[in-house]
Amino acid sequence: MRRVALLIETSNGYGRTLLAGVYEHMRSGGHWATFLPEHGRGTPPLRELARWTGDGIIARIETVETARVIERLGVPAVDISAGRLLPSLPYVETDDALVASLAAEHFLDNGFQHFAYCGERRFRWSENRREHFTRVLAEAGKNVHVFEESSRPATDVEGTLSRIGDWILNLPKPVAVFACYDARGRQVIDECHRLGLRMPDEVAVLGVDDDELLCSLMTPPLSSIIPDARGAGRLAGELLDRLIEGETVHMENLLPPLGVAVRRSTDTLAVDDPLLVASVAYIRANVHRGIKPEDVVAAVGATRKMLDQAFVRRLDRSLHEAILQVQFKSVEQLLRESDLKLTAIATRCGFRHPEYMTAAFTKRYGTSPSEWRKGHRRD
Repeated sequence: MRRVALLIETSNGYGRTLLAGVYEHMRSGGHWATFLPEHGRGTPPLRELARWTGDGIIARIETVETARVIERLGVPAVDISAGRLLPSLPYVETDDALVASLAAEHFLDNGFQHFAYCGERRFRWSENRREHFTRVLAEAGKNVHVFEESSRPATDVEGTLSRIGDWILNLPKPVAVFACYDARGRQVIDECHRLGLRMPDEVAVLGVDDDELLCSLMTPPLSSIIPDARGAGRLAGELLDRLIEGETVHMENLLPPLGVAVRRSTDTLAVDDPLLVASVAYIRANVHRGIKPEDVVAAVGATRKMLDQAFVRRLDRSLHEAILQVQFKSVEQLLRESDLKLTAIATRCGFRHPEYMTAAFTKRYGTSPSEWRKGHRRD
């Protein structure tokens, strides 16, 4: 029985899902006795840890003090933080570049022209996401307004909220705000309420971590990028067992996010063209019926040429491609969140033949629906 310390906070959904992944590894053959002291993010009980003796550690190393204690213990360890405060350790983390790309794509698909990033400079992963988000949008010819934190301590919550509010108030509207994680997204939403700003029409907010309870309790419910936290916990367990056995493991282990959980906070189309808004609303409401461009044309009372020009001009895609995009987003969601067979998914997403859906999906994503589901499945 191996004695393993788990320095993972239980105070948020991401940490608990990491622990669920570790538990899955234990069930599949990791014979461990765990040391799991309850704590919040970045505040592990270091005195207890310093007295602990065991065989290995999985930790979110986010403070220099934590790094020093783990280094002194001298046992095999796996880091599950992007902080990289102990670069000699292998680490498992969400791929921040792909997180940022998903956020940018989600906002661009909804027609936004103004973008903002609200992060926390004390976290390396937040800075990574900011860098990638601004780079992706710069490549698309867009500018990103970044919330600049002051030098005040992180405990100055009221001051931080006030500065976030002032920053939001001065952003061009409508604006798409990418928050570095769900807790920051909640702060943005709270400040929008205080300022009387309409969400998502004036300010759309997207978080990261998809803490379902936290996201659902917000008004409006917060859209969020889904990290593969369970997969990260599972992989960290596998790596630790291999380290204890004396094996060499891969040092950098980045997992792609599973997708975007779309909720009301970003469910809008940021364009001032009523015809385009009506067309997109019709597509989203009727995509399961297998609609064609001519159905949209008839529904909104326009010509095909007029609609194609509007879609290309404002959303950078044709009417036909807009329908396909909504169809495949629906396919993604069902592959990620359900056990439905491909035949049922094809029917629910407006494809008359599952064979066509499979071929079109494979061409679009470079992998079959079944393989995509294995890599993006949300437990």
